[in-house]
Amino acid sequence: MNPQIVRAAFNLTMLAGLSTGIGSALILFTKKTNVKLLSVCLGLSAGVMIYVSFVEIFPSANNSLVTQLGKLWGSWITILSFLGGIILTAVIDRLVPLPENPHEAYIIEKANLLSSSITKEEIEKNRKLLRIGYFSAVAIAIHNIPEGLAVFATVLKDLSLGMTIAVAVAIHNIPEGIAVAVPIYCATGSRKKAFFYSFLSGLTELFGALVGYFILLPFLNEILFGIVFAFVAGIMVFISFDELLPAAREYGEHHLSIYGLILGMVIMAISLIYF
Repeated sequence: MNPQIVRAAFNLTMLAGLSTGIGSALILFTKKTNVKLLSVCLGLSAGVMIYVSFVEIFPSANNSLVTQLGKLWGSWITILSFLGGIILTAVIDRLVPLPENPHEAYIIEKANLLSSSITKEEIEKNRKLLRIGYFSAVAIAIHNIPEGLAVFATVLKDLSLGMTIAVAVAIHNIPEGIAVAVPIYCATGSRKKAFFYSFLSGLTELFGALVGYFILLPFLNEILFGIVFAFVAGIMVFISFDELLPAAREYGEHHLSIYGLILGMVIMAISLIYF
């Protein structure tokens, strides 16, 4: 494997993960959430992931496996790998119980309102809200591991496609950064703590990349690539339907999320033609 491609895979995975810091930075530098723009962007990210999963990644995985294993076994292993990606992400979602959904739509105005209306004594006593923030950071950190694997594996297979997936995951991580930062900021009154824990939760995407590097990379061949690619498609489809689209509807109007979804598919379709 070309060392430059491996470095690019790590760098893009890290950049995608650290975009949680963009969400927390909004707490530091802005007073209002542009919910309409965020809704469209989340829908766009879902459109990119869904389209590329079904049009590019799944067929590519199926072709590799059918070529190596024959039509019957190749097709079945592709389907099972795809479902495996969905099941893994769903299991992670179920095994991380939270007092609140970590993907709930948080807005910056909530942080500013609460932080200005409570006293220092009330902030110190607000352990429940702080617990929500910390648990959200842990939950999102765990959720980011398969996303990191998805970005890393896609870049290894196709750099231009991997860059697109990294951007889509980065957009997806921005509201997650807000979801971590808002309750911690409201509970502590510290913008620095809110930024730190939000930023830290995104670093675990690198752990997903490390799993790919140390466990998968030494054994990579066309069969394993096909399995991993189908697995990645399952991860991204689940993320899109379980996290991105519901969050997009919460942040804005229903139609805005659908417009973003269609726009993401159009952009992905055009990029696959020319790149």
